[in-house]
This record gives sequence, structure tokens and C-alpha cells, in this order.
Amino acid sequence: MTGAPGLADFAGDWRLDRQIADRRGPGGRFKGVARFIPAAGGLIYREEGLLRIGDAAPMRAVRGYLWRAEAGRIVVEHADGAAFHAFDPARPEAVHDCPPDRYHVAYDFSVWPDWRATWTVSGPAKDYRMVSRYCRPDRPAGPDG
Repeated sequence: MTGAPGLADFAGDWRLDRQIADRRGPGGRFKGVARFIPAAGGLIYREEGLLRIGDAAPMRAVRGYLWRAEAGRIVVEHADGAAFHAFDPARPEAVHDCPPDRYHVAYDFSVWPDWRATWTVSGPAKDYRMVSRYCRPDRPAGPDG
């Protein structure tokens, strides 16, 4: 594939490895699977796996969103339909303000089909960076995953 991915390119299963660096507390790591499931209006995103924060025992974690295409952009909504963020795959950055917190995401599709989402979150009680690496299950994990 050349150029930025379109919405349909995300469909299917992905291995997911997430590192969380929290400047105010213990860091964490999530390892699991992300699935983009075709549905009316877009793709249902569902991730599930094990999350470990600091030295605590791992816990099961699940998260879901709806990804849909709109006017050349990918719009991401929370599972309940509330707006989250939107981005142009050719310039893949977005900001979500949830006062008093701010969420900034930068997607990296430069080595597609492996890709990365880096979230920087700041606010009065939040100060962390979260890097999620995605690769297809049939591909070897990269040096960080």
C-alpha cells in the first residue's frame, strides 16, 4: 500500500502492545488484541487484553469505539456515540478537550501495516504518555512489541 490508509484498511484483527508512562504515578503496560469489525456506518473498534499498572496484578481491560469515514477524515466516537476525535490519515493528529484535561494523539502509519498511536494527556490530575503499537497477528512483533 502506498499513501495513508483508508478506513477499510483497518478492518480485521491486530496485536496490540501499549506502554503507559505516567509522570505522576506508576507506569503500565497493556497487551492484547484490537478488532475492527465492519458494521453499519463504519468499523466497531474493540480491544481486550491484560493491563498491568506498576507492580499490581494484571487485570482484564476492554475498550470500544466506533470509527467511521466522513469527508476524507476518520471520525472516532465513544461506544455510546459521543464525539471523541477526528483525523485526516494523511496528517494524522487530533486533539480532544475534556476540561480540565487535554488529549493529543499522533498516529504514525509510516511503516503500514504496522502502526502506532501516541497519546499525550495533560490536566490537573493527569500527566502521561501512552504509546500503542499495532501489527497484524500473522506478522512478527517489532523490536518494541
